[in-house]
Amino acid sequence: MNTDKIYAEAIANEYAPKDTSKVVALKKLDRKAKSKANIFTYTFGIIMALVLGVGMCLSMKVIGDGSAFITAIGIIVGVIGIIGVSVNYPIYKKLLESGKKQYAFEIIQLAKEISEETE
Repeated sequence: MNTDKIYAEAIANEYAPKDTSKVVALKKLDRKAKSKANIFTYTFGIIMALVLGVGMCLSMKVIGDGSAFITAIGIIVGVIGIIGVSVNYPIYKKLLESGKKQYAFEIIQLAKEISEETE
C-alpha cells in the first residue's frame, strides 16, 4: 500500500474546488444542526465558570469585606456555579440530539444524492 499516494490524494481532494454545491449544502446543514448546541454550551459554560469563580473569590475573602455573611453568599454562589458547570454537558447532548433530529431527514436525503452521483 502506497501511503504517500493516499496522503497526496487526500490533500489534493481537500484543496480541489468542489464542483457540486450539494457537498457545500451538506456541510452547511451539518453546521446548522450543531450550531444551537455549540453556541448555548459555550455561552452557558463561560457564564457558569465566571459565577463559580466569583463564588470562590467571595468565599476565600479575595473580594468583598470578608464578613461571614459575604463568605456564606460566596459559598452559595460557588455551588450555583458548580451545578451550572455540571449540567452543561447533559444540556449540550440534549440540544445536539434535537438539532440532529430536526435536520436528519434533509441531511440523509442530500447525502444519498451525493453518494449516488459518485457511484
